[in-house]
Amino acid sequence: MASLPLPLLFLLLGISFSPVISTNSEGNALHALRRRLSDPTNVLQSWDPTLVNPCTWFHVTCDSDSHVIRLDLGNSNISGTLGPELGELRHLQYLELYRNGIMGEIPTELGNLKNLVSMDLYENKFEGKIPKSFAKLESLRFLQMNNNKLTGSIPRELASLSKLKIFDVSNNELCGTIPVDGPFSTFSMESYENNRLSGPELQGLVPYDFGC
Repeated sequence: MASLPLPLLFLLLGISFSPVISTNSEGNALHALRRRLSDPTNVLQSWDPTLVNPCTWFHVTCDSDSHVIRLDLGNSNISGTLGPELGELRHLQYLELYRNGIMGEIPTELGNLKNLVSMDLYENKFEGKIPKSFAKLESLRFLQMNNNKLTGSIPRELASLSKLKIFDVSNNELCGTIPVDGPFSTFSMESYENNRLSGPELQGLVPYDFGC
């Protein structure tokens, strides 16, 4: 019996030698972030989208299953905006973006990061409202958004975050009253200073967004 030519044999067996150059969904999400950011000092130079996953990229930390659990871009001289793609980092525990020039609204999709323990967005140029979706971040312990340009009221839904230990929204343009339930009963007034807030909420007497 005559043997088949090797190329035909590989075709029949469904064998392909095309290189796999696409990243996983987490790598795609981070590469989308890179495209949104200006990076004059090449902090993100190692973010190569042709790699199978982003675990070898600088400023990215993965667990033993190659899931992204930390993004450390604090004080990195980057600017631009955040997009909904960050919500794909479902295993992320630490999101460190402090002391940069990031602007625009905070994506509501960050509320999908249910493993998040710490989110540091302070000293940027974020605008718009604090997303109510943050109430889904049941593991969150540290939330610092001070020194931005945030407006609107503090979402009352955040009072359900029983593990929240640090909360700082000082030096923004927030209005309304300060929540008093849940973890908010433990935060000092320094966490709210230099806003347009009306003081602690008087439940049943005035709306929580009084003064907005």
